[in-house]
Amino acid sequence: MKFNRRDFLRKGATSAAGLAAASMIPLDICGSNIQGGDVREIVLPETKRPIIKDTIRFSVIGINHGHIYGMVDSLLGGGGKLVAVYAKEPELLKNFTKKYPNVKVAKSETEIIEDNSIQLVASAAIPIERAPIGIRVMKSGKDYMTDKPGILTFDQFNEVKKVQKETGRIYSIVYSERLANPASVMAGKLVKEGAIGKVIQTIGLGPHNMRPESRAEWFFYPEKAGGILCDIGSHQCDQFLYYTNSKQAEVSTSQVGNFGTPDYPNYQDFGDMMVRSGHATGYIRIDWFTPKGLGTWGDGRTFILGTEGYIEMRKYIDIAGRPKGNHLFLVDQKETKYFDCNNVHMPFGEQLVSDVVNRTETAMSQDHCFLATELALTAQKNAFQLNVQ
Repeated sequence: MKFNRRDFLRKGATSAAGLAAASMIPLDICGSNIQGGDVREIVLPETKRPIIKDTIRFSVIGINHGHIYGMVDSLLGGGGKLVAVYAKEPELLKNFTKKYPNVKVAKSETEIIEDNSIQLVASAAIPIERAPIGIRVMKSGKDYMTDKPGILTFDQFNEVKKVQKETGRIYSIVYSERLANPASVMAGKLVKEGAIGKVIQTIGLGPHNMRPESRAEWFFYPEKAGGILCDIGSHQCDQFLYYTNSKQAEVSTSQVGNFGTPDYPNYQDFGDMMVRSGHATGYIRIDWFTPKGLGTWGDGRTFILGTEGYIEMRKYIDIAGRPKGNHLFLVDQKETKYFDCNNVHMPFGEQLVSDVVNRTETAMSQDHCFLATELALTAQKNAFQLNVQ
């Protein structure tokens, strides 16, 4: 019997087996797609700030990074009173006192350290100086709030932990990509409410715009500023621990490279790492390659995968065209929702002030603070050095 291949294929396609095989062919190959439902848009109303019950007196030592302004504003909004500032650089002091004209300019760090009326010291000094300042602050009986990276080496890390335990003071590192971002605050609320089930993975993308002309000289030296994983990576380590509710974690792998900053061969403008706990994983990528055409300093994005859905945050811009930042998307088993989070209140300032007064850990537990930094330090120390040609 002569075999007709074309006739066999035609008949086979109409058979049960043929139909079953055809059902496994992706629909887009056939020129059609499954159409999703409408996206429900939710503009969150402005959150009423709680009545501030607690107040503290705080001062500032070191204003080398612009993050100090957000830190001070969060404390002022949370019930703090700014007393004094000390900085070595007159040009930086000029800008600071212009914004906070009632602040006293201290003649020395010691003047602030020895002022027993001050309960907390905030610092955004050159990163290598932050831990030593914090140690002196804690030994003087005060709590400490520092910009990230709050610790640069394991020697510093061990000493900070030792002094913190001995003194019982607060050593708070401000991981601002979560604590100072409304979309991140809303994501935490949704996760805690079980909106996407159990979180099993996070992906954190932290691209930044270099703008080398705006950077101080110390910025380009890892021994002064920390490497890219120690610095920006600590933000993402904090988010992984927070959204997955992980109390213990480790670094699986990490790597760094210098792809576009030849004038500073030891600088790192790219890094990525993987972390994991007993029940979740995380991938982190950070870089200094945000193109000038974006219109903002970085398209920071965080993805949170749960067993019943997922969340995506576009924190600073939505290149699809929605204005401003603080965009959050949630997809669950029923629908897709978009949240405009611009009105979400960020409670970190009043929480930290309350912790100083009441000796609590509502803003962030000390264990969490240290573990996020330990992951970043470990990733930095063990990073594979990419051989950039």
